[in-house]
Amino acid sequence: MAFSTTSLFPVVLFLVVFAPICCFSHKLSSTGGGSGSYNLYPQFYDRSCPRAKEIVKSVVAKAVAKEARMAASLLRLHFHDCFVKGCDASLLLDTSGSIISEKNSIPNKNSVRGFDVIDDIKSALEKECPQTVSCADILALVARDSTVLAGGPNWEVPLGRRDARGASLSGSNQNIPAQNNTFQTILTKFKLKGLNVVDLVALSGSHTIGQARCTSFKQRLYGQSGSKRPDFSLNQIYANQLRARCPRSGGDQNLFAMDFVSPTKFDNNYYKNLLASKGLFSSDQVLLTKSKASMELVKKYAENNELFFKHFAESMVKMGNITPLTGLRGEIRKSCRRINSN
Repeated sequence: MAFSTTSLFPVVLFLVVFAPICCFSHKLSSTGGGSGSYNLYPQFYDRSCPRAKEIVKSVVAKAVAKEARMAASLLRLHFHDCFVKGCDASLLLDTSGSIISEKNSIPNKNSVRGFDVIDDIKSALEKECPQTVSCADILALVARDSTVLAGGPNWEVPLGRRDARGASLSGSNQNIPAQNNTFQTILTKFKLKGLNVVDLVALSGSHTIGQARCTSFKQRLYGQSGSKRPDFSLNQIYANQLRARCPRSGGDQNLFAMDFVSPTKFDNNYYKNLLASKGLFSSDQVLLTKSKASMELVKKYAENNELFFKHFAESMVKMGNITPLTGLRGEIRKSCRRINSN
C-alpha cells in the first residue's frame, strides 16, 4: 500500500472552513533526547513563531490552488518520511557528501513530489522566525492542511520535532509499504512502527485522493504475484476499463484516480470501492479479503464517514509521533534539502 501519488481538488479551497474538527490537544510523549524527556504539543511555536501555522496553511492553499493534485502529494510526503527513521524530515535531504537521499529509493524515485512547496514554506518561515520551525514539523502541518483542503478531517498537530542530520536509503527501500505487499507484510511494517490494524485501515483511506501510475498496479491486470494470470479479486468490468489505458506493454506513466468515484474529495468512497472489489492496488483490496479484523473496519468506514474521519485523524497524530527527534537531538535546518554546515 504505497502511499500513492497524487491528484485532487478543483474546488477545495473553501472546504478548509467547513471540514469537521477532531481535536487532540493532549501532549504526546516522544522518544526524547538531549538531557531530559520532551513532549510534542500543538502550542510548541506559540511564542517562538506565532504565525507559523498560518504561514504553512497559506503556502499550501496557494500550491493546491495552482495545481490541484499537489494536496495528495504533500500528504504522502509525511507518510514516506515517518516510516523511515521516524518523523524527522530525512526524506527531504538531497544527496550531498555522505548523505544518499531517500528520494532515490524505489518507493520514492520519480514518484514523490512537492519538494518545491516545502522549500517555499521553509523560506517563508525563515524570514518570519529564522531557524525556529523544523522541516519535520512542516511536513506534519502540511499533511493536515492538505487533508482539510480536500474536505477531510481537521486535527491539532502536536509539534516540537527536530530534523535529522542523515538519511537512510536502505530504510526507505525496506520500510515503506508497497502496492504489491501481502497483507501480513504491510501489517508487520505498521507494527514495527508502533501502529496497529486500525491505523493500517484508517491510514489506507488516504487513497481516497490522488492518482497512481499504470506501472504501480499493472501486475494485477496481466500477471499477479509472478504468474501470468490477472488478479481475479479485482472486479473484471473495472479491470477492463483500466486495461484500456494501461496496456500490457507501454503506458506505464499514465495516471489513474485511486478513488474513481470522487477522486478529488477526501471521503469514504475508497472503502465502498473495496466492497465492490474496485480497489486499485492489491494492497488496498487485501484489507477486505485477507483479514477479518481489517474487513470489519472496511465495512464500518464504508457505512460511517464520521468514524473514518475520527480514526484517520487519530492515526495521523499517532503516526506523526513515530520516534521524533526532540530536545537537543538533531537540528533545525535552515534549508530542508541539506543539513546545517555547522
